[in-house]
Amino acid sequence: MKNAHEKVEKNVGLFFLFTVFAISIGGLVEITPLFFQKELAQPVDNLKPYTALQMEGRDVYIREGCHVCHSQMIRPFRAETERYGHYSVAGEHVWEHPFLWGSKRTGPDLARVGGRYSDDWHLAHLLDPRSVVPESNMPAFKWLAENTLDGELTRKKLETFNWLTRNRSHKDEDGNRIKLYSDETLAAAKDAVKGKTEMDALIAYLQSLGHALK
Repeated sequence: MKNAHEKVEKNVGLFFLFTVFAISIGGLVEITPLFFQKELAQPVDNLKPYTALQMEGRDVYIREGCHVCHSQMIRPFRAETERYGHYSVAGEHVWEHPFLWGSKRTGPDLARVGGRYSDDWHLAHLLDPRSVVPESNMPAFKWLAENTLDGELTRKKLETFNWLTRNRSHKDEDGNRIKLYSDETLAAAKDAVKGKTEMDALIAYLQSLGHALK
C-alpha cells in the first residue's frame, strides 16, 4: 500500500498544490516582518521628493532603458563603498515606484552620481559619451536635446506618487501624514517643465540622486 508521501510525489496536481503552499508559508514568514520594521518603511530624514522636472527626467531614464545598464544599488562591501559612497538603504527608496536598484552593471552605479559632475559634463556625456569617457560603450542620446516637454501629464504623475506614497510620507509634529506634493506644487507642475527639453529633465534627475544619505 502506498504511503501518503509517495501519493503526493506521484500526483502532479497534488504535488504542485503542496509546493505552492510551502512556498507561500515561507514567503509570509520572510516578508511579513519587513512591513513592521520602521527603517524599511520610513524615508530617511534628508530625503526630498522629486521636483516636477526631475520626475519627468526619471521617466526619460526609464524609457530609454538607462536602468538596464546602470544599477542604483550600492552593496555593503568595501570595494563598492570606496568607489560609490555609502551603501544603499531602504529609507532612500521608499518613494520609488518602480524602484531602480538593479543588479547588472554595464556602466557604473548611479545611486550617488548627483553633484559628482557638472550639468555641462552630463550634457557632453549624453550627446557624445566618448568625448568625456574614451573607453565608454554607451550610446549617444542626442535626440533628448531636441524633444521638448509639454507638461500635460506632469501633474498626474505627481498625483500618482501622492497616492502611491500615502502611507510612507513624512509626518508633521502632530503625527499627521504630509502629502509628498502640496496642492500648490501640483498646480505649478505643468509650467515647471513646459518648454524644457528631455535632456534638461534627465540631467536634473541624475543630479538629484544620492543626496539624502552620503
